[in-house]
Amino acid sequence: MGLTGAYSSPVPEEEGIAIIKEAFSKGVTFFDSSDVYGTDHANEYLIGKALKQLPRETIQLATKFGIYKIKPTKITVKGTPEYVRSCCEASLKRLQVDYIDLYYVHRIDTTVPIEETMGELKILVEEGKIKYVGLSEAHPETIRRAHAVHPITAVQQEYSLWTRDMEDDIIPVCRELGIGIVPYSPVGRGLFAGKSVIESLPANSFLTTHPRFTGENFEKNKSIYFRMEGISKKHGCSPAQLAISWVLHQGDDIVPIPGKQFFTQLH
Repeated sequence: MGLTGAYSSPVPEEEGIAIIKEAFSKGVTFFDSSDVYGTDHANEYLIGKALKQLPRETIQLATKFGIYKIKPTKITVKGTPEYVRSCCEASLKRLQVDYIDLYYVHRIDTTVPIEETMGELKILVEEGKIKYVGLSEAHPETIRRAHAVHPITAVQQEYSLWTRDMEDDIIPVCRELGIGIVPYSPVGRGLFAGKSVIESLPANSFLTTHPRFTGENFEKNKSIYFRMEGISKKHGCSPAQLAISWVLHQGDDIVPIPGKQFFTQLH
Protein backbone atom coordinates (compact mmCIF):
# COMPACT_ATOMS: atom_id res chain seq x y z
CA MET A 1 0.00 0.00 0.00
CA GLY A 2 2.71 2.42 1.02
CA LEU A 3 4.38 2.36 -2.39
CA THR A 4 1.42 4.23 -3.86
CA GLY A 5 0.68 6.67 -1.06
CA ALA A 6 -1.17 6.71 2.28
CA TYR A 7 1.85 6.89 4.58
CA SER A 8 3.72 9.34 2.35
CA SER A 9 3.90 10.41 -1.27
CA PRO A 10 3.75 7.63 -3.87
CA VAL A 11 7.17 6.54 -5.08
CA PRO A 12 7.94 6.84 -8.81
CA GLU A 13 6.83 3.75 -10.71
CA GLU A 14 10.38 2.71 -11.61
CA GLU A 15 11.43 2.96 -7.97
CA GLY A 16 8.41 0.98 -6.81
CA ILE A 17 9.23 -1.82 -9.25
CA ALA A 18 12.87 -1.75 -8.13
CA ILE A 19 11.83 -2.04 -4.46
CA ILE A 20 9.57 -5.01 -5.19
CA LYS A 21 12.33 -6.74 -7.20
CA GLU A 22 14.85 -6.07 -4.43
CA ALA A 23 12.47 -7.51 -1.84
CA PHE A 24 12.06 -10.61 -4.02
CA SER A 25 15.85 -10.98 -4.27
CA LYS A 26 15.95 -10.95 -0.44
CA GLY A 27 13.46 -13.81 -0.26
CA VAL A 28 10.14 -11.95 -0.12
CA THR A 29 7.65 -13.81 -2.31
CA PHE A 30 4.30 -12.81 -0.77
CA PHE A 31 2.95 -9.50 -2.10
CA ASP A 32 -0.27 -8.00 -0.76
CA SER A 33 -2.35 -5.37 -2.55
CA SER A 34 -5.93 -4.11 -2.85
CA ASP A 35 -8.08 -2.52 -5.50
CA VAL A 36 -8.32 0.62 -3.34
CA TYR A 37 -4.58 1.16 -2.78
CA GLY A 38 -3.38 4.24 -4.63
CA THR A 39 -5.22 6.63 -6.91
CA ASP A 40 -7.12 4.87 -9.69
CA HIS A 41 -5.96 1.39 -8.59
CA ALA A 42 -2.30 2.41 -8.91
CA ASN A 43 -1.00 -0.31 -6.57
CA GLU A 44 -2.37 -3.22 -8.57
CA TYR A 45 -1.03 -1.69 -11.78
CA LEU A 46 2.40 -1.28 -10.15
CA ILE A 47 2.54 -4.86 -8.89
CA GLY A 48 1.35 -6.14 -12.25
CA LYS A 49 4.26 -4.42 -13.99
CA ALA A 50 6.73 -5.70 -11.39
CA LEU A 51 5.45 -9.26 -11.79
CA LYS A 52 6.31 -9.13 -15.48
CA GLN A 53 9.96 -9.02 -14.37
CA LEU A 54 9.65 -11.83 -11.82
CA PRO A 55 8.89 -15.57 -12.06
CA ARG A 56 5.11 -15.63 -11.48
CA GLU A 57 5.08 -19.27 -10.34
CA THR A 58 7.22 -18.42 -7.30
CA ILE A 59 5.06 -15.48 -6.19
CA GLN A 60 2.12 -15.64 -3.78
CA LEU A 61 -0.05 -12.75 -4.92
CA ALA A 62 -2.80 -11.39 -2.71
CA THR A 63 -5.26 -8.60 -3.34
CA LYS A 64 -8.58 -7.50 -1.91
CA PHE A 65 -12.01 -6.16 -2.78
CA GLY A 66 -15.00 -4.87 -0.87
CA ILE A 67 -14.27 -1.21 -0.14
CA TYR A 68 -16.59 0.57 -2.54
CA LYS A 69 -16.07 4.22 -1.59
CA ILE A 70 -13.77 6.08 0.79
CA LYS A 71 -14.76 9.48 2.13
CA PRO A 72 -13.16 11.42 4.99
CA THR A 73 -16.02 10.51 7.31
CA LYS A 74 -17.23 7.21 5.92
CA ILE A 75 -16.12 4.02 4.22
CA THR A 76 -18.75 2.25 2.13
CA VAL A 77 -18.33 -1.49 1.64
CA LYS A 78 -20.01 -3.83 -0.81
CA GLY A 79 -20.19 -7.60 -0.86
CA THR A 80 -22.86 -8.58 -3.37
CA PRO A 81 -22.06 -11.53 -5.64
CA GLU A 82 -22.12 -9.29 -8.72
CA TYR A 83 -19.65 -6.89 -7.14
CA VAL A 84 -17.38 -9.75 -6.06
CA ARG A 85 -17.07 -10.98 -9.64
CA SER A 86 -16.67 -7.56 -11.23
CA CYS A 87 -13.89 -6.65 -8.76
CA CYS A 88 -12.05 -9.93 -9.29
CA GLU A 89 -12.10 -9.68 -13.06
CA ALA A 90 -10.96 -6.04 -12.91
CA SER A 91 -8.07 -6.91 -10.58
CA LEU A 92 -6.96 -9.75 -12.85
CA LYS A 93 -6.68 -7.29 -15.74
CA ARG A 94 -4.80 -4.66 -13.74
CA LEU A 95 -2.41 -7.23 -12.30
CA GLN A 96 -1.99 -8.82 -15.75
CA VAL A 97 -2.32 -12.34 -14.33
CA ASP A 98 -4.52 -15.35 -14.99
CA TYR A 99 -5.21 -16.03 -11.34
CA ILE A 100 -4.90 -14.47 -7.88
CA ASP A 101 -3.37 -16.70 -5.23
CA LEU A 102 -5.21 -15.21 -2.23
CA TYR A 103 -8.29 -13.03 -2.66
CA TYR A 104 -9.54 -11.22 0.44
CA VAL A 105 -12.82 -9.66 1.41
CA HIS A 106 -11.23 -6.36 2.47
CA ARG A 107 -14.10 -5.29 4.73
CA ILE A 108 -17.30 -7.14 5.55
CA ASP A 109 -20.57 -5.83 4.11
CA THR A 110 -22.98 -6.42 6.99
CA THR A 111 -25.98 -5.71 4.73
CA VAL A 112 -25.22 -8.83 2.68
CA PRO A 113 -25.11 -12.29 4.28
CA ILE A 114 -21.50 -13.46 4.25
CA GLU A 115 -22.78 -16.73 2.78
CA GLU A 116 -23.74 -14.87 -0.42
CA THR A 117 -20.35 -13.20 -0.73
CA MET A 118 -18.58 -16.49 -0.09
CA GLY A 119 -20.79 -18.31 -2.56
CA GLU A 120 -19.47 -16.21 -5.43
CA LEU A 121 -15.89 -16.51 -4.18
CA LYS A 122 -16.31 -20.27 -4.14
CA ILE A 123 -17.38 -20.15 -7.80
CA LEU A 124 -14.34 -18.03 -8.65
CA VAL A 125 -12.14 -20.69 -7.04
CA GLU A 126 -13.85 -23.38 -9.09
CA GLU A 127 -13.24 -21.31 -12.23
CA GLY A 128 -9.53 -21.03 -11.41
CA LYS A 129 -9.56 -17.23 -11.17
CA ILE A 130 -8.53 -17.33 -7.53
CA LYS A 131 -6.82 -20.09 -5.56
CA TYR A 132 -7.67 -19.24 -1.97
CA VAL A 133 -10.07 -17.01 -0.06
CA GLY A 134 -9.24 -14.66 2.80
CA LEU A 135 -11.05 -12.28 5.13
CA SER A 136 -9.81 -8.98 6.53
CA GLU A 137 -11.08 -7.37 9.74
CA ALA A 138 -13.77 -9.99 10.27
CA HIS A 139 -15.73 -10.84 13.43
CA PRO A 140 -15.11 -14.35 14.82
CA GLU A 141 -18.67 -15.44 14.05
CA THR A 142 -18.35 -14.11 10.50
CA ILE A 143 -15.18 -16.16 10.09
CA ARG A 144 -17.05 -19.29 11.20
CA ARG A 145 -19.98 -18.67 8.86
CA ALA A 146 -17.72 -17.91 5.90
CA HIS A 147 -15.55 -20.96 6.56
CA ALA A 148 -18.67 -23.16 6.52
CA VAL A 149 -19.35 -22.13 2.89
CA HIS A 150 -15.78 -22.47 1.63
CA PRO A 151 -12.48 -22.90 3.50
CA ILE A 152 -10.92 -19.61 4.56
CA THR A 153 -7.16 -19.77 4.05
CA ALA A 154 -6.14 -16.59 5.86
CA VAL A 155 -7.46 -13.82 8.06
CA GLN A 156 -5.71 -10.46 7.85
CA GLN A 157 -5.75 -7.98 10.72
CA GLU A 158 -3.41 -5.48 12.35
CA TYR A 159 -1.08 -7.25 14.80
CA SER A 160 2.16 -6.08 16.34
CA LEU A 161 3.81 -5.49 19.69
CA TRP A 162 1.46 -2.59 20.35
CA THR A 163 -1.69 -3.88 18.62
CA ARG A 164 -2.68 -7.20 20.15
CA ASP A 165 -6.49 -7.15 20.10
CA MET A 166 -6.75 -10.22 17.90
CA GLU A 167 -5.15 -12.39 20.58
CA ASP A 168 -8.43 -12.41 22.51
CA ASP A 169 -10.77 -14.01 19.96
CA ILE A 170 -9.55 -13.90 16.34
CA ILE A 171 -6.39 -15.96 16.76
CA PRO A 172 -8.12 -18.70 18.81
CA VAL A 173 -10.87 -19.06 16.18
CA CYS A 174 -8.34 -19.17 13.34
CA ARG A 175 -6.34 -21.87 15.10
CA GLU A 176 -9.45 -23.88 15.87
CA LEU A 177 -10.42 -23.83 12.17
CA GLY A 178 -6.89 -24.17 10.76
CA ILE A 179 -6.84 -20.70 9.20
CA GLY A 180 -3.60 -18.81 8.63
CA ILE A 181 -3.05 -15.40 10.23
CA VAL A 182 -1.67 -12.49 8.21
CA PRO A 183 -0.77 -9.53 10.45
CA TYR A 184 -0.59 -6.19 8.69
CA SER A 185 1.41 -3.28 10.11
CA PRO A 186 3.76 -5.58 12.08
CA VAL A 187 6.18 -2.64 12.19
CA GLY A 188 3.62 -0.54 14.09
CA ARG A 189 2.57 1.54 11.06
CA GLY A 190 6.18 2.61 10.75
CA LEU A 191 6.81 3.44 14.41
CA PHE A 192 9.41 0.67 14.69
CA ALA A 193 10.93 1.34 11.26
CA GLY A 194 13.35 4.03 12.36
CA LYS A 195 13.83 7.45 13.84
CA SER A 196 12.50 9.24 10.75
CA VAL A 197 8.94 8.50 11.90
CA ILE A 198 9.74 9.66 15.41
CA GLU A 199 11.36 12.89 14.27
CA SER A 200 8.72 14.02 11.77
CA LEU A 201 5.74 12.58 9.92
CA PRO A 202 5.37 13.38 6.21
CA ALA A 203 2.87 16.22 5.78
CA ASN A 204 0.78 14.12 3.35
CA SER A 205 0.64 11.03 5.58
CA PHE A 206 -2.67 9.88 7.00
CA LEU A 207 -0.77 9.25 10.23
CA THR A 208 -0.89 13.00 10.90
CA THR A 209 -4.52 12.47 11.94
CA HIS A 210 -4.11 9.00 13.45
CA PRO A 211 -4.78 9.05 17.22
CA ARG A 212 -1.58 7.15 18.02
CA PHE A 213 0.56 9.65 16.14
CA THR A 214 -0.95 12.90 17.38
CA GLY A 215 -0.65 15.02 20.50
CA GLU A 216 0.08 13.52 23.87
CA ASN A 217 -0.46 9.98 22.58
CA PHE A 218 2.41 10.33 20.12
CA GLU A 219 4.74 11.73 22.76
CA LYS A 220 4.02 8.73 24.99
CA ASN A 221 4.28 6.25 22.13
CA LYS A 222 7.71 7.53 21.14
CA SER A 223 9.05 5.94 24.31
CA ILE A 224 8.04 2.56 22.91
CA TYR A 225 10.34 3.10 19.94
CA PHE A 226 13.29 4.04 22.11
CA ARG A 227 12.77 0.95 24.26
CA MET A 228 12.67 -1.15 21.09
CA GLU A 229 15.80 0.55 19.85
CA GLY A 230 17.64 -0.36 23.04
CA ILE A 231 16.60 -4.01 22.87
CA SER A 232 17.43 -4.28 19.17
CA LYS A 233 20.96 -2.98 19.75
CA LYS A 234 21.53 -5.80 22.23
CA HIS A 235 20.53 -8.30 19.55
CA GLY A 236 22.40 -6.66 16.69
CA CYS A 237 19.35 -5.92 14.59
CA SER A 238 17.10 -2.98 13.70
CA PRO A 239 13.91 -2.17 15.65
CA ALA A 240 11.90 -3.15 12.56
CA GLN A 241 13.57 -6.56 12.40
CA LEU A 242 12.94 -7.07 16.10
CA ALA A 243 9.26 -6.14 15.72
CA ILE A 244 8.79 -8.57 12.82
CA SER A 245 10.69 -11.29 14.65
CA TRP A 246 8.36 -10.94 17.62
CA VAL A 247 5.31 -11.36 15.39
CA LEU A 248 6.84 -14.37 13.64
CA HIS A 249 7.55 -16.01 16.99
CA GLN A 250 3.86 -15.95 17.92
CA GLY A 251 3.29 -19.07 15.82
CA ASP A 252 4.14 -20.99 12.64
CA ASP A 253 0.69 -20.09 11.28
CA ILE A 254 1.55 -16.36 11.23
CA VAL A 255 2.82 -14.62 8.08
CA PRO A 256 3.29 -10.87 8.63
CA ILE A 257 3.30 -8.40 5.75
CA PRO A 258 5.75 -5.55 6.43
CA GLY A 259 5.03 -2.45 4.38
CA LYS A 260 6.98 0.16 2.49
CA GLN A 261 8.90 1.33 5.57
CA PHE A 262 10.64 -2.05 5.81
CA PHE A 263 10.99 -2.59 2.06
CA THR A 264 12.75 0.73 1.56
CA GLN A 265 15.27 -0.29 4.22
CA LEU A 266 16.05 -3.37 2.13
CA HIS A 267 16.32 -1.24 -1.01
